[in-house]
Amino acid sequence: MLIGRELTVLGGGIGGLATAIALAMRGAHVRVLEQAAAITEVGAGMQISPNGMAVLRGLGLDDAVRARAPRATGVRLRDFRRGAEVAHLSLARGDRPYHFVHRADFVGILHDAARAAGVKITLDARVTEVAQAPDGAALTLADGRTETVPLLIAADGLHSVVRKVINPKSRPFFTGQVAWRCIIPSDTPLPPEVDVFMGPGRHLVRYPLRDGTLINIVAVEERDAWAAEGWHHRDDPENLRRAFIDFCPELRTLLSRADDVFLWGLCRHPVADHWHDDHMALIGDAAHPTLPFLAQGANMALEDAWVLADCLSHEDQPAALQRYQSHRRLRCMRIVDAAADNAQNYHLHPGPYRLAAHTALRAASRFAPHILTSRFDWLYGHDVTRG
Repeated sequence: MLIGRELTVLGGGIGGLATAIALAMRGAHVRVLEQAAAITEVGAGMQISPNGMAVLRGLGLDDAVRARAPRATGVRLRDFRRGAEVAHLSLARGDRPYHFVHRADFVGILHDAARAAGVKITLDARVTEVAQAPDGAALTLADGRTETVPLLIAADGLHSVVRKVINPKSRPFFTGQVAWRCIIPSDTPLPPEVDVFMGPGRHLVRYPLRDGTLINIVAVEERDAWAAEGWHHRDDPENLRRAFIDFCPELRTLLSRADDVFLWGLCRHPVADHWHDDHMALIGDAAHPTLPFLAQGANMALEDAWVLADCLSHEDQPAALQRYQSHRRLRCMRIVDAAADNAQNYHLHPGPYRLAAHTALRAASRFAPHILTSRFDWLYGHDVTRG
């Protein structure tokens, strides 16, 4: 069903490049339209969980990722004021590799693999308008050119022009949370673990990148003041330091070295009701934006890429698109809901409930660690490449 077909992917990020590779390896001729002048990524870290690594293994890219990304051994939940451990979740299960990687390194791996697979990447190709046409998706580009393509796969992110066509009534809402992100050079290498410092109405996540030479920070605060959504809004580092001034000295020292900080408002987007029409399909954030509390945005996009390509390779286009949505939508809704719940668990205020919750976590971590590690078996143990 895919051999020799001409397919167009909108967006040259993680989801778009992974989709292009998955389609090309099944025989399609794939073109990626990317609005930027170069394939680049923001300076940020990301986590590739076992369900994402399963897709990379299917794409033949797992070795390339392991060469650039240390394998994680655990998640350590810590008290904000003293830094004391509350619970530890092991990630060192042999059959479920979990990795930290710099986003720029990962996008570079995908870009090289796409080129090697024969994918044509067209830069400076910003699509400003998409419309449904009898024989395809009609595109209007910023330079005035128009064209119609038989199938448009939209990996164009949070503000997808295609999602607005397929789901015109979909609207996000501000969650009352903002997040800072930054990367800080490391003076002392950290173990390959995620540290989550949990405080009242706030939490901070850190983990190492690039063989421990860098530390990735994501810090979240509940507040009423709205902030713009998106990864590219710079902020004064002093605002980050003030928000976490009562956290443990270890973190205050680390944040004192932060000098290039970005802030984004966290909005809750509904998972799209409709993931496709006759000639368009959504993947990644265009279909199911998620809050960053479960590190699943990129992993869901990788799963989408594999499932969509697999469906298109076995069925005609209408049936394949319908099966793609039926395979993905409920799982993604569950992931998005679980990510939202995690923020609440991290932000408990001092009092009896927080004391009871942390006591239970300590007991489970010490006496029944399998309870904590198996909590997300439904997520990490899922392998879309096995059908």
